[in-house]
Amino acid sequence: MPHVLLPQSLHPNLPLTALAPMQDVTNLWFMKVIAQYGSPDYFFTEYFRVNETSRLNRNILASITENDTGRPVFAQMIGESIPDLVRTARELCRYNIAGVDLNMGCPAPRVYRKNVGGGLLREPEKVERILAELRSTVSDRPLTVKMRIGFDNTDTFYEILDIVNRHNIDLLSLHGRTVKDMYHGEVRYDLIAEAVKRVDCPVLANGNITSASSALEVLSQTGAAGVMVGRWAIANPWIFNQIRQALRGEAITPVSLVEVRNYIDRLCQTPNSAAIPVRARVGYLKMFLNYIALLVDAEGHFLRLMRKTQTEVELLHLCDCIFPADSNENFALAPLLKV
Repeated sequence: MPHVLLPQSLHPNLPLTALAPMQDVTNLWFMKVIAQYGSPDYFFTEYFRVNETSRLNRNILASITENDTGRPVFAQMIGESIPDLVRTARELCRYNIAGVDLNMGCPAPRVYRKNVGGGLLREPEKVERILAELRSTVSDRPLTVKMRIGFDNTDTFYEILDIVNRHNIDLLSLHGRTVKDMYHGEVRYDLIAEAVKRVDCPVLANGNITSASSALEVLSQTGAAGVMVGRWAIANPWIFNQIRQALRGEAITPVSLVEVRNYIDRLCQTPNSAAIPVRARVGYLKMFLNYIALLVDAEGHFLRLMRKTQTEVELLHLCDCIFPADSNENFALAPLLKV
């Protein structure tokens, strides 16, 4: 079976950009927020959990059916039951999706202990069977895979790349760490470069792409067709636009602290915020501020103070102090702090 064409990118002469799928983050609302600052070429949904009793999650489905960003959305699945993955892929193909994506990289222990997500990397034979069945089911649109370089080592890396090739996967998103590495330690861009040479499909490089300049370095180092950005797009929703500016050799437009404060306000205004208990709302906003803080304060004072706040009023008052409305300062474009 020949490769299926990927959806048209925003700028066909530039490398691809994609927002990494992140559970509890990359929902419809966050995709819409990101789109206001410069959309990536591709969005990927949070994963649809697939098992014997699973049904399509309505909230995740909304990021496909109610998405007005104008950008293609890939539907991601996580699971290991082949009949149910096939059933779910068929159901998803009834909707306006850019393609079906299989999660083989989630590093959460509660996930990989069930032999799904990153847990599949321990079982190349199972991956072979899953991809064979999914490829025969998803024949008229892209079938894509997101994976890591291995589970706790890279012993199965080349074997799984060859399986990806055998089943004509149309796009591979590759995080250059093992599952056990989680989000710590060195990213093996050299292995992403090896994957680029070994597989026949485009590869998106993923892992620690913190800024436009680091995206250019990774593209140069790996030869990848594009980059997939996750946590640093939470911190800096301007990053996809900045990457395109850097690729074109343009100066990167500075972002003022006032604009960052406006972004935080947008994050507060989720459509169902009134129905969410205050404590949960504060926790939700802190999840985003954990990343924004990394780009704001080299000493980590904001991060520490932010984590101590207990009410929305306290939290937003702190944000007003850090991002004053009359500030002429600009937002940093590279990470200053490691936590």
